[in-house]
Amino acid sequence: MIEIKDLCKSFDGRTVLHGISATFYDGKTNLIIGQSGSGKTVLMKSLVGLLRPESGQILFDGRDTMSMDATRMKELRKEMGMLFQGSALFDSETVLGNVMFPLVMFTKMGQGEIRDRALFCLERVNLKGAENKYPSEISGGMQKRVAIARAIALNPKYLFCDEPNSGLDPKTSILIDELLSDITHEYGMTTVINTHDMNSVLGIGENIIFINKGHREWVGDMTQIYNTANEALDDFVFATRLFQKVKDYVVETGNIIK
Repeated sequence: MIEIKDLCKSFDGRTVLHGISATFYDGKTNLIIGQSGSGKTVLMKSLVGLLRPESGQILFDGRDTMSMDATRMKELRKEMGMLFQGSALFDSETVLGNVMFPLVMFTKMGQGEIRDRALFCLERVNLKGAENKYPSEISGGMQKRVAIARAIALNPKYLFCDEPNSGLDPKTSILIDELLSDITHEYGMTTVINTHDMNSVLGIGENIIFINKGHREWVGDMTQIYNTANEALDDFVFATRLFQKVKDYVVETGNIIK
């Protein structure tokens, strides 16, 4: 579990995060949503230690990163998996080599053990048989699955995903959402997803934090969001005619579309 308390961050005198508090739970898909410029990316970067807020607490199962030195922060990062927006694979490495990379860098496992673990992770994301291909030889959706396999290679307690569906078609996006949800539940990880994808919000949003102009304005789940009284959230999630029709149907019938 990750808890943030009264987090404040500013740039050049302009406050970007205004005393934000939130909890990200084990075994749940925790989503951070908000318009561009709302502060959600700054919040994500603060969580993983790329930015340091001026005040507040960031607690990883009770361990406050705000009081950690570089050595302790480096140790904590070994418990984190990262899924970057553009997959961030090494073009010169095979699929297997990409998944093996964190195991080579951060463990003392033997070469055979590393290979076995990487192959296991690839099989878990349904890429058995693709280990010898290069990123340029596989689709964007497959690249994203390779990135997920790499992110879980170290069996992390915490998984951070930055716009995991960026650049993917709707069908592939749903597959990635389902994979992230399944892995989260299977391993009991604390998964934090920064997203603009409303399908993700309504499909896997078990704990949703809505950030608006640097303030945490709403917390709830994918079932509660249909009846929100927060106008900014309602305008953001149900901005299109299609999603407004979905909302109207759910409110009228009480049946959640999944």
